[in-house]
Amino acid sequence: MKAFYGDLKLGILGGGQLGRMLIQQAINYNVTVKILDPDREAPCRKLCDEFTVGSLGDYETVYNFGKTVDLLTIEIEKVNVDALEQLEKEGVLVYPQSRIIRLIQDKGLQKQFFKENDIPTADFQIISSPQQLQQSLIPFPYIQKLRKDGYDGKGVYKVIDESYLAGAFKEPSLIEQWIDFEKEIAVIVARNENGEISTFPMVEMEFNPKANLVEFLIAPSTLPFAIQQKAEQIAKKIADSLKIVGLLAVEMFLDKQGRILVNELAPRPHNSGHQTIEGNVISQFEQHLRAIFNQPLGDTSCLNNAIMVNVLGEAGYEGPAIYQGIEKVLKVPGVYIHLYGKALTKPFRKMGHVTIVDADREKAIEKARFVQKTLKVIS
Repeated sequence: MKAFYGDLKLGILGGGQLGRMLIQQAINYNVTVKILDPDREAPCRKLCDEFTVGSLGDYETVYNFGKTVDLLTIEIEKVNVDALEQLEKEGVLVYPQSRIIRLIQDKGLQKQFFKENDIPTADFQIISSPQQLQQSLIPFPYIQKLRKDGYDGKGVYKVIDESYLAGAFKEPSLIEQWIDFEKEIAVIVARNENGEISTFPMVEMEFNPKANLVEFLIAPSTLPFAIQQKAEQIAKKIADSLKIVGLLAVEMFLDKQGRILVNELAPRPHNSGHQTIEGNVISQFEQHLRAIFNQPLGDTSCLNNAIMVNVLGEAGYEGPAIYQGIEKVLKVPGVYIHLYGKALTKPFRKMGHVTIVDADREKAIEKARFVQKTLKVIS
């Protein structure tokens, strides 16, 4: 591949914050980056070499964009896969491959893949109608997930008992056993075309029990080594079974019996890997580029304790973004702010993230809590 000479044209479907951070790394490799996104104010608009406004779901738009690049990748799964398949037939490299994006777009197919490949996951049942839901084989309580288009908690519904069925989704979905988990964990794995596979150390999500939301992500994990090793082995097995080229985020539950169950996959850089920019020898974004360019994969070792805090739009505010508390946060050693270039804030919109690094894990957590209390996005 003619990488690193300035004439490699990389196309990215999606112009959000993941694409923005991917561009920041691609600049170091002399790569020409083209972006397709429906929003003319997308975070990538000022950083890329060429920005095209267009629908990611439209066949002709994706196909015509793909014909202008040597290699096409994604920062969001909701794209026209038929166009990607045709581009592959015509010699455009598409990583991750279109068949993998098609699989991951459909949570039902994803679950069937786990079952067929002996990947541990919660018991599930595919549902195509409300009538089937009435005769479910999974006991209450369970989770219903739309097969397509669910993300960031959308398209997910908890069915506690029969009285909740009236509010259930009518569209094709899957239901899965409710897991009373001890911890939510994630492993990011990369694979290049040569078949080289490498994982980042497992990360833990810390939950706020009152709000039942992820407060922050922390790496490296302090869970027993055997659990970390098992999680990384599962991630490698999935990447190898899929023969993916690129990055794959594997979200998992550790249940109260010590079992690891795979929840969902994302075939791209992921929120659970943002801390790698400052916290690891190589970042998830550089690793993704190395994988899709079929270069040697980098050293994923942790350099320090690293905590990632999402910067979300405050409830009750909608409009031009104003960042409160930046000066106070920047006075703290080991704090790195990443703002995503979104002009408008709205409640719980991801506006940026902050990474906190410290040799002392407890001090890192203390600083993370200070950042959470201090840095606010209002309008």
